[in-house]
Amino acid sequence: MDVKMEGSWKEQLAPEFSKPYFKQLTDKVRHEYASTTVYPPGPKIFAALDTTSFDQVKVVIIGQDPYHGPGQANGLAFSVNPGVAMPPSLLNIFKEVQSETGAPLPADGDLTRWARQGVLLLNSSLTVEAHKPKSHSGQGWETFTDAIVHSLAERRQGLVFLLWGADAARKGAFIDRSKHLVLTSPHPSPLSAYRGFFGNGHFNAANRYLEAQGKAPIVW
Repeated sequence: MDVKMEGSWKEQLAPEFSKPYFKQLTDKVRHEYASTTVYPPGPKIFAALDTTSFDQVKVVIIGQDPYHGPGQANGLAFSVNPGVAMPPSLLNIFKEVQSETGAPLPADGDLTRWARQGVLLLNSSLTVEAHKPKSHSGQGWETFTDAIVHSLAERRQGLVFLLWGADAARKGAFIDRSKHLVLTSPHPSPLSAYRGFFGNGHFNAANRYLEAQGKAPIVW
């Protein structure tokens, strides 16, 4: 697999690339791409790591797996390509941003603009078979993305982790709260958004924390 990611991440994650699980994972993923429809497009698998360098990360948002419909997934958690209808969870995210900051709903759901400001939009699994959510879970992606979270939590300081839903909360349970701001809430999906995602205040809280460290806030 051509691991297309920004150089600092290749350096941070070099130990993972030589582990047996990663070879098994990449062999499996290559086979899946060759034999069926898988999202995102191959060159976008590591888009989150290619768009936001290790040292640039200020905020980490953890998703589950890529969108599984045609043309949706672009390698960034919760994000869709311009011109693609916003999935309900993404629309709820923008509604919360609007409620907190007063920003209007954006014209499209492409979160590349967040990624370029230092928001790492990381899914737990980086690939998925078309129309089969979580179909690539349990194949090794979670081990790889755990290594990403561990690397950030241990080698950086003063990051914001936004953990929405039980899966994301478990993935970030080990993070040292004395080194980083860790905010949890229900997931923004329609099933749970009204149970505490709406009104969680995470976007403003993240920016207050960043500004207190002399960092530029995120333009959500």
